[in-house]
Amino acid sequence: MRRMVALMIASAALFSTPFARADVLVMPEAPAATTIAKPEKGCSMRAVELAFGAPAVKHRAVGGGNRRQPPITRWDYPAFSVFFENGHVVDSVVPGSPPPVQHADELKS
Repeated sequence: MRRMVALMIASAALFSTPFARADVLVMPEAPAATTIAKPEKGCSMRAVELAFGAPAVKHRAVGGGNRRQPPITRWDYPAFSVFFENGHVVDSVVPGSPPPVQHADELKS
Protein backbone atom coordinates (compact mmCIF):
# COMPACT_ATOMS: atom_id res chain seq x y z
CA MET A 1 0.00 0.00 0.00
CA ARG A 2 2.82 2.40 0.85
CA ARG A 3 4.45 1.69 -2.50
CA MET A 4 1.26 2.47 -4.34
CA VAL A 5 0.80 5.77 -2.50
CA ALA A 6 4.43 6.72 -3.10
CA LEU A 7 4.09 5.82 -6.79
CA MET A 8 0.93 7.90 -7.10
CA ILE A 9 2.58 10.91 -5.43
CA ALA A 10 5.68 10.61 -7.61
CA SER A 11 3.68 10.32 -10.83
CA ALA A 12 1.45 13.25 -9.83
CA ALA A 13 4.52 15.38 -9.13
CA LEU A 14 6.13 14.32 -12.39
CA PHE A 15 3.16 15.01 -14.61
CA SER A 16 1.96 18.16 -12.89
CA THR A 17 5.16 20.18 -13.31
CA PRO A 18 4.52 23.53 -14.98
CA PHE A 19 5.81 24.18 -18.44
CA ALA A 20 9.21 25.81 -18.78
CA ARG A 21 9.22 29.57 -19.08
CA ALA A 22 11.93 31.75 -20.55
CA ASP A 23 12.53 35.45 -20.91
CA VAL A 24 13.26 36.98 -24.28
CA LEU A 25 16.54 38.85 -24.56
CA VAL A 26 16.24 41.86 -26.85
CA MET A 27 19.54 43.22 -28.07
CA PRO A 28 19.67 46.87 -29.13
CA GLU A 29 20.50 47.55 -32.71
CA ALA A 30 24.14 48.41 -33.26
CA PRO A 31 24.74 52.06 -34.09
CA ALA A 32 26.00 52.92 -37.53
CA ALA A 33 29.47 51.48 -37.85
CA THR A 34 32.17 54.04 -37.44
CA THR A 35 35.46 53.10 -38.90
CA ILE A 36 38.29 53.67 -36.48
CA ALA A 37 41.77 52.69 -37.54
CA LYS A 38 43.12 50.19 -35.01
CA PRO A 39 46.22 47.99 -34.92
CA GLU A 40 45.86 44.57 -36.47
CA LYS A 41 46.51 41.33 -34.63
CA GLY A 42 50.14 40.28 -34.62
CA CYS A 43 51.67 43.77 -34.83
CA SER A 44 54.55 44.46 -32.48
CA MET A 45 54.49 47.14 -29.79
CA ARG A 46 57.04 49.11 -31.75
CA ALA A 47 54.95 48.99 -34.94
CA VAL A 48 51.86 50.14 -33.03
CA GLU A 49 53.73 53.05 -31.47
CA LEU A 50 55.19 54.05 -34.85
CA ALA A 51 51.77 53.93 -36.54
CA PHE A 52 49.60 55.46 -33.80
CA GLY A 53 52.03 57.40 -31.64
CA ALA A 54 52.51 57.12 -27.92
CA PRO A 55 49.45 55.87 -26.03
CA ALA A 56 47.71 58.03 -23.46
CA VAL A 57 48.23 55.32 -20.83
CA LYS A 58 50.52 52.28 -20.76
CA HIS A 59 49.31 49.76 -18.19
CA ARG A 60 51.74 47.38 -16.52
CA ALA A 61 51.82 43.77 -17.71
CA VAL A 62 49.57 41.34 -15.85
CA GLY A 63 50.35 37.63 -15.55
CA GLY A 64 53.48 36.16 -17.01
CA GLY A 65 54.06 33.74 -14.16
CA ASN A 66 54.36 30.74 -16.49
CA ARG A 67 53.85 29.63 -20.10
CA ARG A 68 50.12 29.16 -19.61
CA GLN A 69 49.75 32.73 -18.37
CA PRO A 70 51.77 34.98 -20.69
CA PRO A 71 52.14 38.65 -19.80
CA ILE A 72 49.22 40.75 -21.04
CA THR A 73 49.76 44.49 -21.48
CA ARG A 74 47.14 47.14 -22.30
CA TRP A 75 47.72 50.48 -23.98
CA ASP A 76 44.92 53.03 -24.00
CA TYR A 77 44.57 55.51 -26.84
CA PRO A 78 41.81 58.15 -26.92
CA ALA A 79 39.63 56.13 -29.31
CA PHE A 80 40.61 52.51 -28.58
CA SER A 81 42.57 50.12 -26.36
CA VAL A 82 45.19 47.63 -27.52
CA PHE A 83 45.98 44.36 -25.75
CA PHE A 84 49.40 42.75 -26.18
CA GLU A 85 50.61 39.25 -25.36
CA ASN A 86 54.38 38.91 -25.24
CA GLY A 87 54.75 42.21 -27.10
CA HIS A 88 52.34 41.46 -29.98
CA VAL A 89 48.75 42.63 -30.51
CA VAL A 90 46.11 40.05 -29.61
CA ASP A 91 43.16 42.44 -29.83
CA SER A 92 42.21 46.09 -30.13
CA VAL A 93 38.81 47.33 -29.03
CA VAL A 94 36.73 50.50 -29.05
CA PRO A 95 35.25 50.93 -25.55
CA GLY A 96 31.46 51.07 -25.52
CA SER A 97 31.23 49.61 -29.02
CA PRO A 98 30.56 45.88 -28.74
CA PRO A 99 30.98 43.74 -31.83
CA PRO A 100 27.76 42.91 -33.69
CA VAL A 101 25.86 39.83 -32.53
CA GLN A 102 26.75 36.87 -34.71
CA HIS A 103 23.99 34.55 -35.98
CA ALA A 104 21.25 36.81 -34.60
CA ASP A 105 18.69 35.04 -36.78
CA GLU A 106 19.26 31.87 -34.75
CA LEU A 107 18.31 33.72 -31.56
CA LYS A 108 14.78 34.45 -32.75
CA SER A 109 12.23 31.74 -32.20
